[in-house]
Amino acid sequence: MGRALLLTGRPGVGKTTILRTVVARCGIRAGGFYTEEIREGGRRTGFLLVTLDGESGMLASVNIASRHRVGKYGVHLHDLEQVGVKSIWRAVEQPDVAAVVIDEIGKMELFSTAFCQAVLVALDSPKTVLASVMARSHPWVDAIKARHGIKLIEATQANRQDLPEQILRWMHQTQGVMAP
Repeated sequence: MGRALLLTGRPGVGKTTILRTVVARCGIRAGGFYTEEIREGGRRTGFLLVTLDGESGMLASVNIASRHRVGKYGVHLHDLEQVGVKSIWRAVEQPDVAAVVIDEIGKMELFSTAFCQAVLVALDSPKTVLASVMARSHPWVDAIKARHGIKLIEATQANRQDLPEQILRWMHQTQGVMAP
């Protein structure tokens, strides 16, 4: 089993930015995906999935009619599984990929059994896992947070500038990744 760092915190605190900064500076090959906001007219209308190897797909949108909904957003399970889940599996399977990025383990993603399975496989792999995770309590997510080998860090407005350095130090101490 590898080591995993889960970054939690309120929506909009900068978890994705922190993960992207760490991946850019860590000096190892990573796979997986990020989420990005879609904005139209200054308002958030959805979320894209963007893989580290250049694919993208729609995670959720106000314009998607789906029985899987989080607030005003319809969740696009097809793209989650064909883009996001497949990027996790590729990262786990490719021998030259040292870290798996999962942004994020949240309400939208939990509609997919395939996503949950891929997260467990990544956590059980020898790879480093860097993920953002919802702060609210959820039985499946709470079990992930409580697993052996998990380091859970809360991102806040007060600490978010310092977290990339802290995470890079953790990676160096636990995985032998070059220190900043």
